[in-house]
Amino acid sequence: MMQRPGDRSGRRPSRKPAPKAEGAPGRRGAPPGRKEQAGSSPKPGSPAKKQAERRRRREELGEPELSTADRPSQGRRKEDRRPSFKEKRAPPKKEKEVPGKEEMWKGLKKHRSSSLASSATGGESLSEEELAQILEQVEDKKKLIATMRSKPWPMAKKLRELREAQEFVEKYEGALGKGKGKRLYAYKMLMAKKWVKFKRDFDNFKTQCIPWEMKIKDIESHFGSSVASYFIFLRWMYGVNLILFGLIFGLVIIPEVLMGMPYGSIPRKTVPRAEQEKAMDFSVLWDFEGYIKYSALFYGYYNNQRTIGWLRYRLPMAYFMVGVSVFGYSLMIVIRSMASNNQGSTSEGESDNFTFSFKMFTSWDYLIGNSETADNKYVSITTSFKESIVDEQESNKEENIHLTRFLRVLANFLVICCLCGSGYLIYFVVKRSQEFSKMQNVGWYERNEVEIVMSLLGMFCPPLFETIAALENYHPRIGLKWQLGRIFALFLGNLYTFLLALMDDVRLKLSNEETIKNITHWTLFNYYNSSGWNESVPRPPLHPADVPRGSCWETAVGIEFMRLTVSDMLVTYITILVGDFLRACFVRFMNYCWCWDLEAGFPSYAEFDISGNVLGLIFNQGMIWMGSFYAPGLVGINVLRLLTSMYFQCWAVMSSNVPHERVFKASRSNNFYMGLLLLVLFLSLLPVAYTIMSLPPSFDCGPFSGKNRMYDVIQETIENDFPTFLGKIFAFLANPGLIIPAILLMFLAIYYLNSVSKSLSRANAQLRKKIQVLREVEKNHKSVKGRATARDSEDTAKGSTQNATQLQLTKEGATPHSAGQSQTLDKKAQGPGTSSSASETVLPASQHLPVSRPPGVRPDSGRARPQTHPWRSASAKSAQRLPR
Repeated sequence: MMQRPGDRSGRRPSRKPAPKAEGAPGRRGAPPGRKEQAGSSPKPGSPAKKQAERRRRREELGEPELSTADRPSQGRRKEDRRPSFKEKRAPPKKEKEVPGKEEMWKGLKKHRSSSLASSATGGESLSEEELAQILEQVEDKKKLIATMRSKPWPMAKKLRELREAQEFVEKYEGALGKGKGKRLYAYKMLMAKKWVKFKRDFDNFKTQCIPWEMKIKDIESHFGSSVASYFIFLRWMYGVNLILFGLIFGLVIIPEVLMGMPYGSIPRKTVPRAEQEKAMDFSVLWDFEGYIKYSALFYGYYNNQRTIGWLRYRLPMAYFMVGVSVFGYSLMIVIRSMASNNQGSTSEGESDNFTFSFKMFTSWDYLIGNSETADNKYVSITTSFKESIVDEQESNKEENIHLTRFLRVLANFLVICCLCGSGYLIYFVVKRSQEFSKMQNVGWYERNEVEIVMSLLGMFCPPLFETIAALENYHPRIGLKWQLGRIFALFLGNLYTFLLALMDDVRLKLSNEETIKNITHWTLFNYYNSSGWNESVPRPPLHPADVPRGSCWETAVGIEFMRLTVSDMLVTYITILVGDFLRACFVRFMNYCWCWDLEAGFPSYAEFDISGNVLGLIFNQGMIWMGSFYAPGLVGINVLRLLTSMYFQCWAVMSSNVPHERVFKASRSNNFYMGLLLLVLFLSLLPVAYTIMSLPPSFDCGPFSGKNRMYDVIQETIENDFPTFLGKIFAFLANPGLIIPAILLMFLAIYYLNSVSKSLSRANAQLRKKIQVLREVEKNHKSVKGRATARDSEDTAKGSTQNATQLQLTKEGATPHSAGQSQTLDKKAQGPGTSSSASETVLPASQHLPVSRPPGVRPDSGRARPQTHPWRSASAKSAQRLPR
């Protein structure tokens, strides 16, 4: 005979009832007959015995007993049981009883874990059902660990649950195998955990190995991410230059020094006789003349032998390919950084819809760790709110448009005049320096006049532009963009003016080179063919220091770039030392004995000039890219400059500067810096490409001497070192009829990709508008639904009040009658169709009249449900028919 789900006859007599905190509520209401029936022991092999065995196994695994909802018969008995009068009058349960449930479930979890511990660690063999249950629980714990961050729990509860879940997974994950499989599985899990820990530790090690990471974090905590972005950019530039230096040093300088001809063996590697007396003077070496000029730092030192050393290393080809690779690698790394910044940054989109929400919830910089910087950031956010309000007001304000246009045109005219004046001044100084180079006993200022003038223009022109910009009455953000654009135009104009003046000098030297070449050949011919020498004794070779030299315009260009880089570095350091450190010392120590507050007023402490330092760094890198082809050692000088700049500027900003009054995030400026760097890279490529393709190299210096153009080394290498069919293929690829269509195809591809990008951005904007419309519709729907719910609750409350008043009046009217009269009225209300057994179950009217709630409303619910019991409706009708 099958046992019913609610039947408890299968319980073992030795099992004690579970305590309140751990188990089964609802056993208290079992009738006594059931308990007596439970006391009888089941027969062996009967279904009751099997059910008791399954129940015992569940208890060992810690599974909770079935609740009243899971036991149909018992739940049915509870629903059929009539509530007593005390239960009706009892108030609804309060929220204080909820912690009791939590404690009950905590005890249940402890009981379950203890039972699992006894079964898993005790060496027992687990059944398939138990293994499946453990596996399910382990998977649930893993999901809980993975989704713990998104749980809306307090932090203490998160930590407690996370600890318990991790302990559970670590303890019982190895119990899923059997015998040797169990040990193998446990070993695999252990190795997986060790591997995860190793990767995490290795990532931490890599983070610690990042140079200047803690120093930059310290600056970021005091000055915000905007100042730290400059130092991150400086570190990135240092890494790029370090790779370029390794490329040039390993493939050009080291092979020439180790396998090339030594110093003093040929004229290009020897100081001329007239310069040897002062070749080691400091003033000469400071100008990169003397022994430095005839060293491996410059283009003229390298020999034009096609192969050198026992490795038959092709140095001219390596020099050309390394020069091209410098630009190729730089272009690739800049574009890659821009792409990664675009992928990592969130799309700004059209943030006009939620301006104040974005500023409220996303403006704070959580990397700030200094109180003064935090105060400045707080003021900056407040100011941005005020600016947004002012922008809205300014957009609706009418102004004198003619006067504004006149002032802006006047300001641009003054800026253009300043740019033209600075360009003419640089051109004039370069021409004057060419005249000084022909004179003897020239002073230090005349030798370094070009570098000094360019540095002074870069120092004083930006403040002048800022003063002129006050006439334009632009918004501060627009004004900042104009300021950066004008400084960029100033640096670019000065650089290209300098290059144009150098090109004039190069053309002058090229025009005189043919004469010097003839003089050199005539001198050598006269030396080896002059009379008066004994024919029997071989004539010794002419000493390289006595051979007439050409101008070697490539080395001259490299020296100018080297001087410009060093002078720019010194001016930057002096500006920081005088303008920041000494100013900070004066303000700090003279503030006590001065007439006004020096810290709050003039001169105050200096702020770190982010835009000026970034633009200076970008244009210095442009000079490195242009000059590295003519001076291979220039990249090494720049690596030392960036290394010293990192330490010197970090010290200066921490000791002499104060945080900005308006602290900005740096996420929007990274790609702007990279865009400027990409533009400077392209503009630096143009002069080098012009000299490679158009100008003839010097005849007596450099790896390309003796050739008509520098790129002839490629054709020579293809003809001598490659098979014939490869030479034909390269000649076919170099055909202009193929290059021009390839360039046109490239432009068409760029135009197509740009059109696709614009269409995707438009589709993105339309999707954003649709999402916004859907959000507004959903918000309106929720508001309408909320108003309807509030209206329904008000109507329900009014109806409940009216029913309670009516029942109170009914109760007062039913009190004078006796119990017998009430029973008589109830029998009349039931009608003639009721059975005698039904009439026996009718309670007195005084027991089923509700006190403070309408009929059909449960104590723990807020909605009234219809009457389901006919005897309640009958009693209510009988109560309403009582005489008044």
